[in-house]
Amino acid sequence: MTDEIKTHRAIAIDGPAASGKSTIAKKLAQHLGLIMVNSGAMYRAVTHQILEEKIDPTNHPAVIQALTDMELVGGIDPETSTSTISINGQLLTHQLRTQQVNQHVSPVATIPEVRQCLVDMQRAYLQHHDLVMEGRDIGTVVFPETPYKIYINASEEIRAARRSKDGESDAVAKRDQQDSSRKSSPLKIADGATVIDSSNLTVEQTLEATLQALQQQGWESPPFSTESPISNLNS
Repeated sequence: MTDEIKTHRAIAIDGPAASGKSTIAKKLAQHLGLIMVNSGAMYRAVTHQILEEKIDPTNHPAVIQALTDMELVGGIDPETSTSTISINGQLLTHQLRTQQVNQHVSPVATIPEVRQCLVDMQRAYLQHHDLVMEGRDIGTVVFPETPYKIYINASEEIRAARRSKDGESDAVAKRDQQDSSRKSSPLKIADGATVIDSSNLTVEQTLEATLQALQQQGWESPPFSTESPISNLNS
């Protein structure tokens, strides 16, 4: 770990699909005045581009070759202090939540070369900011040394209902199986993480439980002023 990375702190929030981790990460970042990074959006962006190029997501050599040809740029929206992702000069937003991307993101995310490329991009954010990052391997792989680790969970039924309410119909059980059984960076609870079950909690209650857990893990207000958000971070 470099001296630059040691200067800034990461709060890792992991959990399965539709557990509420993205919502809590965003609320937490706003509450603490930090940058919020959505690692899942990066995998969705690569998946979107693969599908745009009509490449079979299960054809690993073809996906890897396409990845090497992509211009991936991670940035920060200065108005919301949240991460952005661009591919070949196109800023991707609503394209990341299509049903087609939902169905194919897990196979793409199992490819070790894809994961390494995007983990490098994720780690680059910490060179400039204190941040909250959410995903499935943040506390285990991306920032295993951070003491600030939260695992947000919820019952399969609750998560399926949340997906349906958002107009998405991907099967959470199948997604859980794919994410937990992949050889590269499987979804699991990181050592030292506090597990919070959001099944019967409101967003506000889940946020309060997260803040309490972070306090117990030693989180304090930053001793310095973080830098102003930057527009782009190259991987």
